[in-house]
Amino acid sequence: MAKKSAHTSETPATQLLRAHKMAFTEHPYEYLEHGGAQHSAQVLGFDPFTVVKTLVMQDQDAKPLIVLMHGNRTVSTKNLARQIGAKSVEPCKPEVAQRHSGYMVGGTSPFGTRREMPVYIESTILEMPKIAINGGRRGYLIGIDPQVCVTLLGAQPVQCALAE
Repeated sequence: MAKKSAHTSETPATQLLRAHKMAFTEHPYEYLEHGGAQHSAQVLGFDPFTVVKTLVMQDQDAKPLIVLMHGNRTVSTKNLARQIGAKSVEPCKPEVAQRHSGYMVGGTSPFGTRREMPVYIESTILEMPKIAINGGRRGYLIGIDPQVCVTLLGAQPVQCALAE
C-alpha cells in the first residue's frame, strides 16, 4: 500500500487509487510556478522522461480530452488529432482545463477528474516500469506503474511526442 507521509492529505486522485487498491509512492516537492515537469524532475532527482505531464486539451468541437506526455516532450497536436480521428486538437485555456478536471493547472492528475474524459497516453510511457505523475495537487507527484493508466482510465496509446 502507499507510504503515508505526515503532511500529505488525500486528493481525489489518491482516493481513487486507494479505492482500487493500486500501489503508489508519494513524492511532495516545492512547487514552482511555470516550473513544470522539468522542475519537479530536477528537484526530486527523477529523469524528466519518466515524469508524466497531464495535459487537458480539446478537439474542434471543444470536447475535452487528456493527454499524458513525457515531461521533456511536447504534443504534436496534428499527429494526435489524426490518430484520434479529430479535425484538430488544442490545449484548453487554464480556466477551462480547471473546470473540466476539477484540479488547478500545475496540479492536474488524470485520476479522479471532475468530468470523465478520454485519456490518451504516449505509447513509450507504457514501456517504463514506473512513472511519476501528478497526484492531484501542485507540488505533489505519485510514483505508479504506467499500466494503472490503462487499467483505471482506459488510456489509449498514441504516438504524438515531439522533443522539446
